[in-house]
Amino acid sequence: MVKIRAVSVFNVTDKEGMKLKDKAAIAEIEGYIRKSLGADSRYMPAKRRSVGVAASTDHNVIELTGSDRPGLLSEVSAVLASLKCNVVSAEIWTHNTRVAAVMRVTDEDTMLAVTDTVRLEMIKERLSYLLRGNNLSRGAAMAEASGTSATNTERRLHQMMLSDGDTEEFHGHVPAQPQRPNVTVRNWKDKDYSVVTIRCKDRPKLLFDTVCTLTDLRYVVYHANIDASNNQAYQEFYVRHVNGSPMNTEAERLRVIQCLESAIERRVSEGVKLELCSNDKVGLLSEVTRIFRENSLTVTRAEVSTRGRTAVNTFYVRSSAGEIVDQKTIDSIREAIGHNIQVKGHPEAPPAPQKKESPTWFLFANLFRPRSLPSLGMFVR
Repeated sequence: MVKIRAVSVFNVTDKEGMKLKDKAAIAEIEGYIRKSLGADSRYMPAKRRSVGVAASTDHNVIELTGSDRPGLLSEVSAVLASLKCNVVSAEIWTHNTRVAAVMRVTDEDTMLAVTDTVRLEMIKERLSYLLRGNNLSRGAAMAEASGTSATNTERRLHQMMLSDGDTEEFHGHVPAQPQRPNVTVRNWKDKDYSVVTIRCKDRPKLLFDTVCTLTDLRYVVYHANIDASNNQAYQEFYVRHVNGSPMNTEAERLRVIQCLESAIERRVSEGVKLELCSNDKVGLLSEVTRIFRENSLTVTRAEVSTRGRTAVNTFYVRSSAGEIVDQKTIDSIREAIGHNIQVKGHPEAPPAPQKKESPTWFLFANLFRPRSLPSLGMFVR
């Protein structure tokens, strides 16, 4: 019997681009990889690794999708607070006028999962009505479950937005984007592969986003070349569908391109990054997002978490009119919230246009790309 194994080598840094030296964090990475890949997997720690893991069984998981609009997160938080639900953690993404959220909530009194079926149905009804808003053409969805989902939250957000149709072209008002990713798909007929090439601005978790999308579209990555330099990323994947065939139609290639472009753009945060660290309390998210709404700010992405008794929240905000948030507004928010809130950055200037390569360039990529992932034969579950 012949055993086929996948060998992958990753060179990674922490969020600040620095070497990871924390032995506890490295051990956590090893445990998470073994858990994800199985007991027979081997992990050989390199000098730089970074990953985060969080799990809980004492909460309800609420998934939301619908049309985005200014103040929506504030309204959702207010509804949950009025129903005596405490938000333990949440991730919210927006893209192409759509919004998706995965929220973990507990009962305000017991700090455990809500088990009353009547109350759960009321939560679902109130949130579904709220998400529909004044736009019934594309609908809304809400799902609830108890315990821990086996799917990574960020991957689940990709799946939700893909299913919701955020890749579809929208003809209303959408904030201008400085540059879209350059995604191409070509067939290498001699080897029966489809070659997917991506060039875009580099950022954390870019590889995660692209590989998960290919997997959710039911493509298996057999080989890959990954490189990042001068703040630009290059990714090249040799793929086949799970049925063993490359992409055979123009419609299939176009769908893969659109889905990858959307996956890359979803995590590109528009606006100013605000970080809030304070003592946790019931209704904190509702209070903070209300202040944002009163200052005419809309949240484009949010990460809400609780560490012990401390709430650690990150919000990406811009004005409801799509303009840059001014210092006067920031000062007003600081005064109203009364907590330690830090401003981490402003929207960046558009990067220089990327040079397009010749149609046959990818055939010689392996000769010139120094970093490769040999035999990345995996189907992520």
